[in-house]
Amino acid sequence: MTATSLAAHAAAPDQPFGDEGPTLVPNALGLVYEDAISENRPGAVNVRRVAYKVDGIDVAANVYTPADYDPAGSRAAVVVAHPNGGSKDQVAGLYAQRLAEAGFVTLAFDARYQGESGGEPRRTDKPANRMGDIMGAVDFIQNFPGVDPERVGALGICGGGGYTFATAQVDKRIKAVATLSLFNTGDVRRNGYMRTQAATRAERQRDVSRARQAEAAGAEPEMAGFMNFTPEEARKIPVDLYREGYFYYSVTHRTPNAPGTYLKSSLMDTIAWDATDHADLIDQPLLVIAGDKADSLYMSQEAFDKATGTADKELFLVPGATHIKTYYVPEYTAPIAARLAGFFSSRLAAEKPAAPAAAPAAGDCGARAVLVDCAP
Repeated sequence: MTATSLAAHAAAPDQPFGDEGPTLVPNALGLVYEDAISENRPGAVNVRRVAYKVDGIDVAANVYTPADYDPAGSRAAVVVAHPNGGSKDQVAGLYAQRLAEAGFVTLAFDARYQGESGGEPRRTDKPANRMGDIMGAVDFIQNFPGVDPERVGALGICGGGGYTFATAQVDKRIKAVATLSLFNTGDVRRNGYMRTQAATRAERQRDVSRARQAEAAGAEPEMAGFMNFTPEEARKIPVDLYREGYFYYSVTHRTPNAPGTYLKSSLMDTIAWDATDHADLIDQPLLVIAGDKADSLYMSQEAFDKATGTADKELFLVPGATHIKTYYVPEYTAPIAARLAGFFSSRLAAEKPAAPAAAPAAGDCGARAVLVDCAP
């Protein structure tokens, strides 16, 4: 029996959704992605549930350890931030597992106020919180047994990609940063997806202000995002991200930890924020990955272009992939996982002790910090 098993998520026999993906159910470990670990076994990649606090709020997370993990060792680690509306148990878990298979200790966590993490009101999604979640994940993994605290990277997916991109601007404990299908939440909430709603910005801001006022008066918090669509209605959504996103979160990879919604009043914070405002502060190695058919590609391209503070950067485009299909289609996830593993392996490599300097030749008086006899 292998460490991972496709049978962990059997497709429903009445799957009616064609190429929109297999219908999976959370397995015994709560994971809902392709080839997910279904049990922990010696000598295999394992996943363990952990809990810690960020600013006094409980965080629920999964740590993935490699097959040859040694708690007395000193491995590189990667923290993985999930998409907006998602959870640690979906695509974040998939790439955390793939990186553990490549030898990293990885951490996939639920954002505070979401999933199985604590915090009220539920489904709050504010940039300061999400960036704090990533910093808190770094706090935790730096102190996890078997991790070298100087070799920590970060991967963010979709909205988690935008928040990871922003966090790397200020948290230099992150030694290498990667994003997948980056979604700049502030830009989209402010201007609309693909910047199609800039003209209605003021009207939408007033609507959000009314939602917060109602909350303050004791009303039930209002949610935004995927609500009561039927599959037939969702198929009519014109943009790939939202159409395919509906099926990913509401049908094929559904989990109670990720209802695909967020607190409407959170928009007061996100509208005034942008993932790329200080992109030039990123001086770490940067890998930006996106599907070349994704209608969200413009956000990855803009973030990449604005990251002028690092010379070590790469924009890796996946031929044929849309935004959501980078989450689960093996044709796309396999090369993405390989590229991530190669990137983090090279950028988080352990430093080798410097070789002893060769003894200078007699009379070598070049501009070097060496002690030689240069007397005539």
